[in-house]
Amino acid sequence: MSERSPAPGGLALVETLVNTLNLETGADSLDTEEGRARLGLTEGEVPAARELRESLRVTLLAHAGHPPHRAVTPLGELLAAVPLVVTVDPADGSAALVPARGGSLPARVAAAVAQALVAGTWSRFKACEAPDCHWAYYDRSPAGRGRWCSMQVCGARAKMRRYRAKES
Repeated sequence: MSERSPAPGGLALVETLVNTLNLETGADSLDTEEGRARLGLTEGEVPAARELRESLRVTLLAHAGHPPHRAVTPLGELLAAVPLVVTVDPADGSAALVPARGGSLPARVAAAVAQALVAGTWSRFKACEAPDCHWAYYDRSPAGRGRWCSMQVCGARAKMRRYRAKES
């Protein structure tokens, strides 16, 4: 739904995962082979991916100052099972946190969150406040107070609702 640029770094993966579900239509791209392939998932991994997706959405809603949209397993609990290790490139000495055991989706998400924490970008990663949207987006506004994934869609709808409520 968003016309915004993709989230920076590894957060693009997290954004892709959270935005697999269109709350307005109910369409879930994890139901399709193509949607699963974009995230490197097998059909058997979909239930865990959905649980991770909704825990991420709750966290992103919290970043935007909004309550959870539903009860979920806390993100910290889901990512605690995914150990990360520090790697150091011998050529240039750069360090990174990478999954200790393979490239599962939870491991890749944990590494992306860790990278975003270090880069200082994690708290600007939010979910749209529109209850029929909750799309993930990266808030690039100067003050970090963005509210909607799209000003032209979700923002315009919210402003129109407020206007109509005043008029009635």
